[in-house]
Amino acid sequence: MMGSEKQLPPNLQKIAAFSDRDQGGNPAGVLIADRHPSPEEMQRIAYEVGFSETAFASPLEADGDRAFRVRYFSPESEVPFCGHATIALGAALALKYGDGVFQLTLNEAEITVEGRRDGDQISAMLQSPPTFSAQTTHHLVSETLDLFGYTLDDLDPKIPPAFINGGANHLVLGLNRREALARMNYDLDAGRQLMNREKLVTILLVYAETPQHFHTRNPFASGGVYEDPATGAATAAFAGYLRDIDWPLNGPIHIVQGEDMGMRSLLTAEIPAELGSSIRVSGTARNMGS
Repeated sequence: MMGSEKQLPPNLQKIAAFSDRDQGGNPAGVLIADRHPSPEEMQRIAYEVGFSETAFASPLEADGDRAFRVRYFSPESEVPFCGHATIALGAALALKYGDGVFQLTLNEAEITVEGRRDGDQISAMLQSPPTFSAQTTHHLVSETLDLFGYTLDDLDPKIPPAFINGGANHLVLGLNRREALARMNYDLDAGRQLMNREKLVTILLVYAETPQHFHTRNPFASGGVYEDPATGAATAAFAGYLRDIDWPLNGPIHIVQGEDMGMRSLLTAEIPAELGSSIRVSGTARNMGS
């Protein structure tokens, strides 16, 4: 079915979220339609688009043009929440309906996204689902280190490995050197098996340049994607985790992602004090056409 190279819907948009001005960012497909296609058709479209995720939005009739049912598909599977595709969707909704806050009903959560247009620049801000984190096992940490060719000496003790969630499951590994992050390498099939077994959407590798500035990489083998250049869901989950471990926060955190793959992306996360509460993740977006 998915290798048939069928034509894509004419109203499908391609928008790069968390761009660095007019460059970089993570491309996402966005389809706003009166009704969702069938799950099989959404999966096919996501495969044909070939980006890490495509967002499908249809209006909830009772709520006019400000409330939407949203589903996300990677090339290989449906995912419960995708941050960069939500930012791309927020940009698309602002272009279609004007600036404002849009209510989004996901498979497992209710969130919002705000889209704004300022001349040629589009920005969007999402409010994530609630966040939580949990300890992982020594065995999984060892297995994950082996996957990437790291050792315990590469880990940053200030960011202990953990399961993190801000709408989707991730595993976080903090690294103590920028060079270690730059040399990330792994086998896609082995990564897929590990992530699917542990029900992880991505693995977040992070280096803390300062307490407010981070560099990250996000292998996304569970979706058939070697690496994501910008991952809003993992950023929300990580921001919530920093709050859980009493990280010395002094305002928003700023994340550079995608730099090592030539797709520099910029993400900002605002972290309220209440444990478990929603994270506000924001960035700019660039329209790549249809």
